[in-house]
Amino acid sequence: MSYPIVILGSGKGSNADALLQAQAKKQLGRAHVAAIISDQADAGILELGQKHTVPAIYVDPLQSKARLSRDVERSFIERVASFSPRLIVLAGFMRIIGPTFIQAFKGRVINLHPSLLPSFPGIDSIQQAFDFGVTVTGCTVHWVTAELDAGPIIRQKPVEIEPQDTLALLRTKVHIAEHSLLPKVIAEMSQGKISLPTGL
Repeated sequence: MSYPIVILGSGKGSNADALLQAQAKKQLGRAHVAAIISDQADAGILELGQKHTVPAIYVDPLQSKARLSRDVERSFIERVASFSPRLIVLAGFMRIIGPTFIQAFKGRVINLHPSLLPSFPGIDSIQQAFDFGVTVTGCTVHWVTAELDAGPIIRQKPVEIEPQDTLALLRTKVHIAEHSLLPKVIAEMSQGKISLPTGL
């Protein structure tokens, strides 16, 4: 049975690229990337569409605020729904989605966050961990709920912070962990190995 996923991202799309590469290597289980959607017209993630022959769509957020307006949310919902996804993956999507979007795709939205939640939620998580001086950080895949970065955790991958690590090196190490973790989680989800938590 097909397991289409839609990726939402705002940046260069390294995690989307990792998913597409895993798909090409038959490492994404039954999942396949049905579309890429971005809130940034010049985002590098949109270039992956042509590279991997996947629809890549820009949806105008109409404003610079982090939280999407209800009307813009509806535009995103229409675009996402047109691909009939089993799963929506927020990978570097720098907007806060609200209850309208979450309810429209209830139990089908996950987020990749660059820290070991619940530590260091929000933006600049890698720098937060670096500045705080922890010895271990990492990345988390979690279910999306109305509370920012607080949904039930699906999987995490730790990353050790060595004394000699610079912030730039730590960013690289966390991104490598993300590129490993996210495809594995989606593959497991597509194979029914990860269940939706009760009450979500």
